[in-house]
Amino acid sequence: MSKGVALPKKVKILEGSSTSKDNDESRDYDEATQKALEEIDACQNEIDALNEKASDEILQVEQKYNKQRKPYFEKRNAIIKKIPNFWVTAFVNHPQISMVLEEEEEDCLHYLTKLEVEEFDDIKSGYRINFHFDKNPYFENSIITKEFHLGTSGDPASQSTPIQWKEGNDLTKSSKEKMLDKGKKRQLEKRSFFTWFTNHADPSADDIAEVIKDDMWPNPLQYYLVPDIDMEENGVDGDDDPSDEDLGEETVMVVEEEEEEDCEDGANITAEDDDEGDVDAADEDDEVDDE
Repeated sequence: MSKGVALPKKVKILEGSSTSKDNDESRDYDEATQKALEEIDACQNEIDALNEKASDEILQVEQKYNKQRKPYFEKRNAIIKKIPNFWVTAFVNHPQISMVLEEEEEDCLHYLTKLEVEEFDDIKSGYRINFHFDKNPYFENSIITKEFHLGTSGDPASQSTPIQWKEGNDLTKSSKEKMLDKGKKRQLEKRSFFTWFTNHADPSADDIAEVIKDDMWPNPLQYYLVPDIDMEENGVDGDDDPSDEDLGEETVMVVEEEEEEDCEDGANITAEDDDEGDVDAADEDDEVDDE
């Protein structure tokens, strides 16, 4: 984090009480403006110092809660082992991770029994991702790890466990052969999970690792349950669609309303007929009286 903002050359020029017309970047500031700029720079130094202090304190809080979260992560992993194919299902349902999974790699991940992310004590310095596997036809390793060192000193670096592939089942070779056959090596490299695992080209911008650490690991359940969530949202259970009973009720209501209207009209007609009958009867009575 920056500890100060260097004043522009145009401000420093005034410190000598003269301006340089030969320097195109120079610009005159009056004395009051220069003083104000220097005061702003001093304030900025104080703000940066507080930001750095806050960053250190936030780091201590993260370290504290990482330790408190650890037993819950371990408990969750123990429960996950009771669910067959939990991790491969979550991986396949994840929009970013699914894009780097080839068919054979997906089959290999059916043997993945446990995933864990371990952040270093100094969180800023890096983390590791551990993949635990049952015995499988692809490699001998029971655990493979990809580790990231992102410390402030030195360039970012990553390293991964050498995978002891079983004869004829090296998924990185089969992936590379497919890339070469299609003539799109650079584009298709991103689609291979195990090619990602062994790739250390740019540790500071490893999107797959960041997705696993910051999205998959904190809450894998949401991706395991994605199909069920989609079904509910799309109204597959029928809750959002009108049922036949609802349509029937609406039909009955309409019929009843029409019958009520017909009844009201009939009543009005009958009332009018009665009024006309009364008038005719009254006229007959008047004629009898006249006689």
